[in-house]
Amino acid sequence: RENKTCLYFRDETYTYGETVRMSNRAGNALRELGVEIEDRVLIVLPDCPEFVWTWFGASRIGAVITMVNPLLPAEDYKYYLEYTRARCVVIHESLLKNFEGAAKDARYLRQVLVVGSEHGDFLSFETAVNAQSDECTPADTHRDDVAIWLFTSGSTGHPKGAVHLHHDLPFNTEVFAKRTIGVREDDLTISVPKLFFGYATGTNLLFPFAVGGATALFAERSTPEKLFEVIERYRPTILTTVPTMINAMLNMEDSARKDLSSLRFCYSAGEALPVELYTRWMETFGIEIYDGIGSAEMFHIYITNRPGDVKPGSLGRVVEGYEARIVDAEGKEVQTGEMGTLRIKGDSAALCYWNAQEKSKETFAGDWCTTGDQFHQDAESYYWYHGRTDDMLKVSGVFVAPAEIENCLLQHEAVREAAVIGYDEGAGLIKPKAFLVLREGHIPGEELAENIQSFVKSRLALYKYPRRIEFVSSLPKNDRGKIDRKQLKTR
Repeated sequence: RENKTCLYFRDETYTYGETVRMSNRAGNALRELGVEIEDRVLIVLPDCPEFVWTWFGASRIGAVITMVNPLLPAEDYKYYLEYTRARCVVIHESLLKNFEGAAKDARYLRQVLVVGSEHGDFLSFETAVNAQSDECTPADTHRDDVAIWLFTSGSTGHPKGAVHLHHDLPFNTEVFAKRTIGVREDDLTISVPKLFFGYATGTNLLFPFAVGGATALFAERSTPEKLFEVIERYRPTILTTVPTMINAMLNMEDSARKDLSSLRFCYSAGEALPVELYTRWMETFGIEIYDGIGSAEMFHIYITNRPGDVKPGSLGRVVEGYEARIVDAEGKEVQTGEMGTLRIKGDSAALCYWNAQEKSKETFAGDWCTTGDQFHQDAESYYWYHGRTDDMLKVSGVFVAPAEIENCLLQHEAVREAAVIGYDEGAGLIKPKAFLVLREGHIPGEELAENIQSFVKSRLALYKYPRRIEFVSSLPKNDRGKIDRKQLKTR
């Protein structure tokens, strides 16, 4: 496969041989700058070939990979530099303005490599890498050495680093990507989430490379327009996406005329995929969606729909190689059909959260990981998601899943996007509140709000309808593309 193209970026293409050589050079450059085995390297890059060289180069010399959203404010850079104690940062030139101030006060940082022609007071990535040999002696790492930190989405406080070992990522690649989904050598992948997010690290880099496939990267922000453009240009066979983008692509004018026929299927994860969205997508494009759930704590997806086995609205069945239990507040397994907290077991479970022992003890116990997700399992072993434990609303003494209300709201002809949170009605009584983005041609106001409330009352139990409705022009999203409920709760 040395001469097979594995990477597309703008007008550039790279073969497996070129990718290996450039990754070796990046590893040598990091090593020459003093990065040693177990030292952290912080990658702050948009999706580009240099991200790939740095990722594999750092891994080859035994460094610990940490990756963050490149579009960070200055304060967040300070946090990540202090928290990771990174010895070296690889960053894009366009990000230096926010980064430089944080770097001056970073106690552990020793070197910075800048991708691009304007590197300021730091070192040029291109110059450092091009000066190196194509051969790189691999570090003497063990399957149980630390390989990478994957950051949680930070729904409460700062993101935490889930510490993963070298064998974690290959385990999931084998049982999920190869055996369950069937990623193939002739596949070409593109992704809505960016490579810094473990979801895309797997689906848009490790999985295609593991089978001799290819990936196409783009540095620009993921928008419906950009996705349709990239699909037309590269004709990918697999799209990694999230429900928010599925909705946005469907809502784009003339979307039904777009040619997605090259796609074999789409992955969806990161947040609940409403049945209404799945149905509209299938009616519009006819490209199957394999909706699943994974986490930074487990590296990737462990429950999923799959080829020949899709149950719309559910997240599918457990990936073979993992085990799942649904437990109550005392840790006892609940009966089939009852809602509880999901626990998952598998050989990709993180070791711990870095510098967070108490939280680690709450979450990890051997290969078992207690998620923050509420599920029930049906009689056919399909898993149904109800929401994050800390997002669940207790209304009139009964737990209510925001996702259920949101799915109902999306079925109303006026609603384009919906998010539901709880608000205190007084005396500690929690009631649902909906933030709604309307479709064109619909005018926000009290009359429409009452119409929408009546619509929900006619379809769900009465106590579930949103007592308040706020019409907004857009919903805030976090760096994973999910609706940012934390921000909504501050409004």
